[in-house]
This record gives sequence, structure tokens and C-alpha cells, in this order.
Amino acid sequence: MQQEITEIQELIKQKSAFVTRLTGEISQVIVGQKYLIDRLLIGLLADGHILIEGVPGLAKTLSVKTLSDAIQTGFQRIQFTPDLLPGDLVGTLIYNVKDGKFSVRKGPIFSNLILADEINRAPAKVQSALLEAMQERQVTIGDETFKLPNPFLVLATQNPIEQEGTYPLPEAQVDRFMLKLKVTYPTPDEELLIQERMTSGAVVKVGKVTTPAEILEARSAMKQIYIDDKVKKYIVDIVCATREPKKYGLDLEDLINYGASPRASIYLNLAAKAHAFIRGRAYVTPDDVKIIGPDVLRHRIILSYEAEAEELTSDEIIAKIFNGVEVP
Repeated sequence: MQQEITEIQELIKQKSAFVTRLTGEISQVIVGQKYLIDRLLIGLLADGHILIEGVPGLAKTLSVKTLSDAIQTGFQRIQFTPDLLPGDLVGTLIYNVKDGKFSVRKGPIFSNLILADEINRAPAKVQSALLEAMQERQVTIGDETFKLPNPFLVLATQNPIEQEGTYPLPEAQVDRFMLKLKVTYPTPDEELLIQERMTSGAVVKVGKVTTPAEILEARSAMKQIYIDDKVKKYIVDIVCATREPKKYGLDLEDLINYGASPRASIYLNLAAKAHAFIRGRAYVTPDDVKIIGPDVLRHRIILSYEAEAEELTSDEIIAKIFNGVEVP
């Protein structure tokens, strides 16, 4: 076993070299936001879609755009609006008068990195079309089905304020996102640096430092990272504690209507491996699960009316679960 981990460690060292290059390029444009950049890389490595929530002006869109600029890959930014149609997203059939036949015109979804800006401003039909693309990695135009390119990643943003005229995302769609990130304000020192950088007039050009092929190789290496059976059991205990808290000695039953789905266990496993990979480790520790856990779980727990009345958030409930479940 020790020899296997040593071999995996060497592989991780080789395949994770691009992470330093990528973060270096991004930091030339983005000040701070280490949490956001770290989680974007985890989503990229674990092949999981990400929902980013934060007030305007926190560099959500700029971070995603800068990430795409540093990779030799396709990128599409789609601004979601109430008048957006499914055809505007996936494409449509165009009638050709000359030969009397329909031809397919593919939409912007046919790219590698998709920035779905203000996703909750689009109506249900558009969100349903995006759901198929996210889950099945394919879209249907007319009676034909088309596979999407690989890698394919949806990075969606939503604004927690100005909820008038928005369409809340269905629970089924929210569950398709591996991570839900909550982006906060920068520190005063970071904001001072942002002010200096953004008012100097200097234009920073981000270099392309990695390729889709290198990312796919890194994903393959990441999946070989060792995760002990005790850590797997810990993941299952955490997820099950959101459904049956009493079984784990937690007095939370009246605060949770619905716990996390089995998809949470899968994503916790993959995200923990990606977290270990970024840090150059060939094995997963319980700390990896603890660090990434809130991002995987916060959108999968449906709170009760009682919890809302007590002004409790899903993050506070998750913290209680992690504090109450025994660590291996």
C-alpha cells in the first residue's frame, strides 16, 4: 500500500504542476479571492459544475473569464435574462429556402467553459435546457441529440439581492451543481490593492498556461488518489446526518425538512480528492472533507420553517453536523 501511495504521489507531483502556473496567471488579474479561485480549480479537476453567489462587484464574472483566458479552450459567457429562449442557449433549426431543408445552428452552449451569468433571471424552459446539458452532457435540437465537448463545465452566478423578476432555481437543478460558493467582500488591504490596480490604466494580458488535454490527464490522476475506507464512511456519516440527525446524537430533526441526496456523497468524495490533488497529496484526509463539505452541502439541505423562523442558515446547520459527527 505504501509503495502504491508513493507512486501516486509522484504522479500527482507531475500532473499538478499546471495548478501553480494557473493560479499565478489568475492572481495577476484577481486580487485575493483565494477561496473562489481554489474552488474553481476543484470544480475543473473534479468535473463538477459550480454555482457562485455573491453581491455585484466581487469579481465573480472576472474570475471565471480570467480562468478561461489562462486555458487554451473554448469559452462562452451567456447573460441570462427573462426573455431568453431555449434556442438562444442550445441552438435551433434554420430553414434553407434554396433546398427546402432544415439545418442545425448550434448555440453558445457548445463550448468548454460556460459562464451562465445571473442564471436565476431566466425562465424555467431555459433552465430545463441547461439542466439536460449539465447532467447528460448533451443537448437536443429538433429530433437530434448532440454531445457536448469535453471538458464541459458550467460556472453559474447569481445575485442574492434584487430578487424581483427572478426565477428561483428548482431543487433538482441546484442539486446538479457540485459546489455552491458564497463569495464575500475583500479585506481592506485587498480592496486597497484592487483600487490601485484597477485605476492605474495598466492592461494585464493573461497567458494561456494549460490545455484541455492536460486537465483531462490531471482528472485521471486525481481519481487515483487514495481514500481510506474510514474516510469514505465519514463522508457517508456526514451525509446521512443531514437526513437522520437524531441517529448521530444531533438535535436538528425539526430544523431540516430534507437532507442531502446520494449525489452529495459522490461529490464529497471527488471534491475531497481534488482538494488533496491541488495540495500535492496522494491521499485524502478528514480535513479535506471538512474544508470542502460546506460548499458541497449548503444547497442540498432544505431547512424547515422553524429553522427559518430562528434565522438559522444551512451553513450553521452544516457546522453543527461536522461538529457532532465523529471524525475517524
